[in-house]
Amino acid sequence: MSRSHAIARAQSYFDDGSYLDRLRALVAIPTQSHPPGHKPDLERYCHSVLGPMAAELGFTPQVLDNPLPQHGPVLLATRIEDPAKPTVLLYGHGDVVRPMPERWRPGLDPWQVTVEGDRIYGRGVVDNKGQHLLALDALRAVIAERGHLGFNVKLMVETGEEAGSPGLEDFLKRHRTLCAADVFIALDGPRTSLTIPDVTLGTRAGVAFDLVVNLREGSHHSGHWGGLLIDPGVLLSYAITSIFSRDGRIMVDGWTPKHVPDAVTQAARAVLIEDQPGAPTPDLGWGEPNLTRAERIYAWTSAVVLASISGQPESPVNAVGPTARARIQVRHTVDVQSEAIIPSLRAHLDREGFQNVAIEPVLERDYFPASRTDPNDPWVQKIVASMAQTAGRPPNVIPTIGASGPSEYFREILGTPVIWIPHSYGGCGQHGPNEHGLGSLFRDGLGLMAGIWWDIGEGP
Repeated sequence: MSRSHAIARAQSYFDDGSYLDRLRALVAIPTQSHPPGHKPDLERYCHSVLGPMAAELGFTPQVLDNPLPQHGPVLLATRIEDPAKPTVLLYGHGDVVRPMPERWRPGLDPWQVTVEGDRIYGRGVVDNKGQHLLALDALRAVIAERGHLGFNVKLMVETGEEAGSPGLEDFLKRHRTLCAADVFIALDGPRTSLTIPDVTLGTRAGVAFDLVVNLREGSHHSGHWGGLLIDPGVLLSYAITSIFSRDGRIMVDGWTPKHVPDAVTQAARAVLIEDQPGAPTPDLGWGEPNLTRAERIYAWTSAVVLASISGQPESPVNAVGPTARARIQVRHTVDVQSEAIIPSLRAHLDREGFQNVAIEPVLERDYFPASRTDPNDPWVQKIVASMAQTAGRPPNVIPTIGASGPSEYFREILGTPVIWIPHSYGGCGQHGPNEHGLGSLFRDGLGLMAGIWWDIGEGP
């Protein structure tokens, strides 16, 4: 009975194919969550597949209704060894984005696991079925090796994360005691390096809105009215260029942090990022100057134009059009308030003379708030030390990943530090066709997580 034996046992599950067998069973359930209408599959994932897997390890599973009845349920499986010992809330999400089978390479099926060399294909393999299974199998190894964990676990798997986790905030408030824990640990997202593991401590918020120019009724002949009537496409273009500089800097006061904590800056600057196969290379000279690549994503604000339209692009007409519209998305850290994004933009556009450019918030889906755990938190330090022991070098400690997620709901409502440990990579095709994980990273992750579970069970 030893730490090294637990790690070896966890990795043997990958080597003998049993991890892949369990992954095949999870991926085979078509758990698309958006648009709604797939609730029976989401329920089947919890009741018939993942719940029984947890029960094999001594967990007591229960499937709880979503406060929003049109959305999928939440699986909460508990293994309480001693109420006096620490409790880990282990989070994952069983839902996936739409499969888009017509866009996958011939020979691949989104709902079937296909192994080609080091690549393991299937919808949800990395987002997030393969990753929460990895955490569960690492627990399996520690239980088999030690005979117990030495701590308590509450496995929580929701089924709506890809739709913005509708109902999750109310669920946590309603079941605060049932979900109570000392630390939140989740496995999701890509690593920044194929050779260096990551610990991530939060997520950026996402705020989306439309800029709308609506000048008149109907279109008018471009030969007779061009040069006389304001072109809404031109006006919208200038409004957008007032928001961004030519080299991609954000020009709106209130969208970027006034101050970034020193611990966050230091952690971001220490992150080592590798260019990975299938991932793009950053464009030189684009974005906020005087910040490292890591700081721009992990400690700063970004904004992009998701789409824009004027006239009829599919069949242009020789006319001055009446309207133009663009959708913009802003992602920001906890150092900027979501509630200030649109008012700050309104003030900016008015100062720049764009009073006739309206702002319409996007309300078609829920957006997550920003969140961040202090890099100096004792739980963070314990997990970083464990991963350094297993990997032979310290992991990257990332203050805030570039994407969004439900971290803040757990930190605010349950009062737990929030820690994410990803085991994917940048070229994995997440949310697109040909989604896949790397077997080498999964095997490595089984060892890292077994080491973490072993060390949590060893002491405070």
